[in-house]
Amino acid sequence: MRFLEEFRDPETARGLLDSIRVMARGLPQVRLMEVCGTHTVSIFRYGIRDLLPENIRLISGPGCPVCVTPSVFLDQAICIAREPDVTLVSFGDMMRIPGSESSLEMERARGRDVRVVYSPLDALQIARENPSRLVVFLGVGFETTAPAVGVTLLRAKAEGIGNFLVLGAHKRIVPAMEALLKTEGFSLDGFICPPHVSAVIGSRPYQVLAESWNMPCVVTGFEPLDILQGIHMLLEQILAGEHKVQVQYRRAVPNGGNPAAMRVMEEVFQVKESLWRGLGKIAKSGLEIHEGFSHFDAMVRFQPQITEALDPPGCQCGDVLRGVLEPWNCKMFGTLCTPQRPLGPCMVSGEGTCAAHFKYGWKLLQKNKAGFKGGHRGQ
Repeated sequence: MRFLEEFRDPETARGLLDSIRVMARGLPQVRLMEVCGTHTVSIFRYGIRDLLPENIRLISGPGCPVCVTPSVFLDQAICIAREPDVTLVSFGDMMRIPGSESSLEMERARGRDVRVVYSPLDALQIARENPSRLVVFLGVGFETTAPAVGVTLLRAKAEGIGNFLVLGAHKRIVPAMEALLKTEGFSLDGFICPPHVSAVIGSRPYQVLAESWNMPCVVTGFEPLDILQGIHMLLEQILAGEHKVQVQYRRAVPNGGNPAAMRVMEEVFQVKESLWRGLGKIAKSGLEIHEGFSHFDAMVRFQPQITEALDPPGCQCGDVLRGVLEPWNCKMFGTLCTPQRPLGPCMVSGEGTCAAHFKYGWKLLQKNKAGFKGGHRGQ
């Protein structure tokens, strides 16, 4: 298949669903976790949860980079934004995430120089154009965004740009997936692995999940047929008693990943322990700016001191990110916490689980309550 429409073909989807239903008849309750916020949005957008058999349940995991960034990082960013002669630059989805007592959007409203860009190279251009200011870029995300930040730091170093810094909070997804499996009482039957991250790291890093935890893994694309085929491949493994790593998204993910991107990450970053919202500290799950680039590290330059970082009162985003709480079982969901007035990051980000549930699943739930024919099983 070459064109987008072909990955949304209804006849092919019906065939996959029929096959999934046949396979599901011989299985008990099956729990599959999608580990990517874009997967979560696609699953809701195309109504895939409601098309699956009752005993095949999809769970959203910690795949939204904004959602897993802890409050203390927001507090550190806000602390730096308040420094004189500092321009703080960020992707737009970080602006409304609440810190302990403020947000970047609120700081901008108070007169701080906080700007939104689409690329770290845009932030570097701001540094070139404003040599009298310190330009600090917020480097967040998984292995998907880390290479672009790494290339930007290499370019800053090559050009001798001394007023560009990065406040980094990059994370590695596989250690987080393994940490979930170590959680007491947590059960899962398979991972729908993230495609964008996998396009960089390849499929091999997931082997530890298959070999050490007997966990079937399939790297799956974002289109509805991609996701249905990925679920089909996982059920095939489960029925056969297998646990291996497969790639459904062959058109973008080679087993060995992107060697050039990985070389950049190895040159600019070093693996370290990292703090995740909802998951706590996880060994080897973060990417810290390498000591050789410490003069670009905003944490080294400013050393922001945060005594206590607080999550919004009553916010249960941590439980949502661990897959132990459906958003609509949160007392705040849809009442005190909405996309217009979000309390937690899962409702802020476009890839957040709560935002996806509100945009697609919440409306359906309301229709169900009003007698809409065709129930939702995710509640």
